[in-house]
Amino acid sequence: MSDRLPPLTALRAFEAAARHMSFAKAADELNVTPAALSYQIKALEANLGQPVFRRLNRAVELTEAGRCLAPGATDAFTTLSSAWRSTKRLTDSGVLTVTAGPAFTSKWLAPRMYDFAQAHEDIDLRFSATLRIVDFNRDEVDVAIRFGLGGDESVYSRPIFDEWMTPMMSPQLAKEYDTPAKLAQATFIHDDSINFLKLPTGWDAWLKAAKIEADTSHGPRFSQADHAIDAAVAGAGVVMGRASLVARALEEGQLVAPFEIGLISQAHYSFVCPLGNERRPHIAAFEAWVLKEIQTSKRIAEGRTLINASDLL
Repeated sequence: MSDRLPPLTALRAFEAAARHMSFAKAADELNVTPAALSYQIKALEANLGQPVFRRLNRAVELTEAGRCLAPGATDAFTTLSSAWRSTKRLTDSGVLTVTAGPAFTSKWLAPRMYDFAQAHEDIDLRFSATLRIVDFNRDEVDVAIRFGLGGDESVYSRPIFDEWMTPMMSPQLAKEYDTPAKLAQATFIHDDSINFLKLPTGWDAWLKAAKIEADTSHGPRFSQADHAIDAAVAGAGVVMGRASLVARALEEGQLVAPFEIGLISQAHYSFVCPLGNERRPHIAAFEAWVLKEIQTSKRIAEGRTLINASDLL
């Protein structure tokens, strides 16, 4: 028996028809007529020497041979499509697709995009705000900025910022809670997005570091850090603000961080892309810009006492 493959067009017609279980829908997807698609599948069956579909009155179903062939055909075209998209991105230096978490995108990336666009008019930035793990071989993404505890040696991963937290509030509330001790009477805003961290970096840990006793069981809770920050800007209470996300709010006077103590978490942000792609001009330009801009977040730490959360155990 020959291992020679049938024409790619015939395999593509079969894969689409098997996935949709409809010749008409497969023909529409491939932009061919149903008659042309049927011809391709008959050519495949002739090459194979047995039918892959059983034609019913108003439907089709796979034969045993069709059921054997379908999973491999789908996997093959999925892999080929991914490889094609990845290769196309290598030649498209005018578009840069970046994925980051929703909070980092809204509070750090989005407010700064005008500056990058002005400096790099030849690069068209596109964003995907998601916490989903990116697959560079499948997803149409060039760069990921990720927040977490570890790294991945299979990709280019450069740490850009170690996260730390400190109490932050509106300027109006800062007048009322002008000493750490007075926070015991404040409304605590809780950011539950950091609950995955192995070491505590929330209100209980910070109050312990500041040697203050307070009931932290009350107050609104948010699953997204940017929502917790927005609540603090609105004056709803005091938030344990993440330094990476509040630089712009502090610069514009929407929030203040009046107390000296900050908690360093184990987590950090990393600039991630496929190995070798960090040398591509538009990705290298974006990385250089991120490293320059992140310095504004790092300056918030100047003059503060930063305590490792591990020291509070």
